[in-house]
Amino acid sequence: MPTIRILISGAGIAGLSLAHWLHRYGFEVTVVEKADGIRGGGQAVDFKGPVHRGVLTRMGILDAVRRAHVDTADAALVNSAGRRIGTLPGAFAAGEINIRRGELVRILHHLTAHTCEYLFGDEITSLNQTRDGVDVTFARAAPRTFDIVVGADGIHSSVRALAFGPESTYVQHLGYHYALATLDVGDDDVMYNEPARMAALGGSKAPAFFVFASDESARDGEPAQKAQLIDAYAGSRWRVPELMAEIPNATEFHMDTISRVSMNRYVHGRVVLVGDSAYGNALGGYGTGLALVGAYVLAGELYRARGDHETAFSRYE
Repeated sequence: MPTIRILISGAGIAGLSLAHWLHRYGFEVTVVEKADGIRGGGQAVDFKGPVHRGVLTRMGILDAVRRAHVDTADAALVNSAGRRIGTLPGAFAAGEINIRRGELVRILHHLTAHTCEYLFGDEITSLNQTRDGVDVTFARAAPRTFDIVVGADGIHSSVRALAFGPESTYVQHLGYHYALATLDVGDDDVMYNEPARMAALGGSKAPAFFVFASDESARDGEPAQKAQLIDAYAGSRWRVPELMAEIPNATEFHMDTISRVSMNRYVHGRVVLVGDSAYGNALGGYGTGLALVGAYVLAGELYRARGDHETAFSRYE
């Protein structure tokens, strides 16, 4: 098989899984990631069923993932006075194997850290498809040409926007936001709900986890997003005022809309999407498994087709 040069945008679960399989099958792989390195932290993600276990086994990481398993405890539901009024079973949001996202990314990156090229702190700025390849420009690196470009860069994929069109065409905001924050709040698993807003502490998602209703888009930049969260919880009861007072100093913070990606095609010429960029299912408990399996199938079809992207992409879809 001739050397096929493949660029993957995004060093998350989908991108790192795909990099592993493509290198294993003899492709030349470059991964570009706008963060300065592999991003740690994040909520617990899960695997369930024989398909997930089968792919993890074939990757050779099932035992490592199992060793990193974190238990998902039952959460106490409390009222505004802090009195327990119910229980949310840990199994409700868990799979057979639960692992912190950051730990999973570390395991996946270890597979290709020394065999694939990584461009950290950079991102794709343009794609120009020709008969023979894709001419790519970057924010920092010199322009290059690849045979195939893969968008594995999440629900707000820049590759999807460049190749398929604006995000608004494919991403539906479902009316809620979620936020994850690292706060010193104790270890008890507890959840408090009011109409249109929820606060949970000590669970597997993050030390502090919030969901609130809003039709507004997530603001740009962490300080603005922290202010947006604080505004959304104004007047809330229980321990929420105390938590909001700590948000400006949260050491790790992530906020986004709860949205769904809906696409009829995952392919545009030599550009293909995988994971949340193509079939995102935010907070539904399936995104990690879909990313893992999607990467496995895409790489397998490219190998099976000996790099013929048209045949492989048709089978992948």
